[in-house]
Amino acid sequence: MGGTVSQVIKSNHPQFQVRDFILSNNGWQTYAVSKGETLRKLDPTQAPLSYSLGVLGMPGLTAYAALLDIGQPKESETVVVSAASGAVGAVAGQIAKIKGARVVGIVGSDDKRDYIVKELGFDVGINRKTQELDAALKEAAPNGIDVYYDNTAGAILEAVLQQINLGARIPLVGLISEYNATSTPSGPNLMPLLIKRALIKGFLVGDYQHRFNDFLRDVSGWLQSGQLKYREDVVVGLENAPHAFIGLLRGDNFGKLIVKVNDDPTTA
Repeated sequence: MGGTVSQVIKSNHPQFQVRDFILSNNGWQTYAVSKGETLRKLDPTQAPLSYSLGVLGMPGLTAYAALLDIGQPKESETVVVSAASGAVGAVAGQIAKIKGARVVGIVGSDDKRDYIVKELGFDVGINRKTQELDAALKEAAPNGIDVYYDNTAGAILEAVLQQINLGARIPLVGLISEYNATSTPSGPNLMPLLIKRALIKGFLVGDYQHRFNDFLRDVSGWLQSGQLKYREDVVVGLENAPHAFIGLLRGDNFGKLIVKVNDDPTTA
């Protein structure tokens, strides 16, 4: 379960040498055997190795490709991002800012709201647990919403749909509101999509691997220049992985959740 940063300790593969650092999907274990077909060799001089699990890995590519290829934000447009302090939403919102958009983030605590505004540069933050969404969105986006980067669906999508502009674009990236549902939730009113001739398109990161080189070039450059900031929430010990995963589903994490099994030898 999940991506893993590892170091090669034995290899018969011509593309991977002993002591190489690699990214795999071998999950929660201390050792693994691979044929090498799905491994990605990592450059430890580019960024901390753990970044390949987040901002320079699948979550970062999800933020980059869904926002730019589906959302297509234009300068001065309003972009709303749900789960805005998470590994995907935080990057998507910052990229929207880099592209000149006005960005509104929706989060689940005051600490996270302060973080996305004061640290990441979002224009407005909304605490969905303490603020009434319809009123907060109208105040935060008085000229309507052009792009909604949707990590959650559910009630937030329903509220956003009432305030989308003509030709709005909605990358549907996640369904966080439904992950723990015990029954099929009722759907939102889709009439605004029709009236506003809006686009809502599902996104799976596997369809956008052709964008990986562009993503890695742009996002690593923004990180190095300081235009993009990144936060990790580190849990120490493989034995704590199940508890950390449950906390992730509850929204307890603050930033990209990482389970640290060993120290990063490149930072020693």
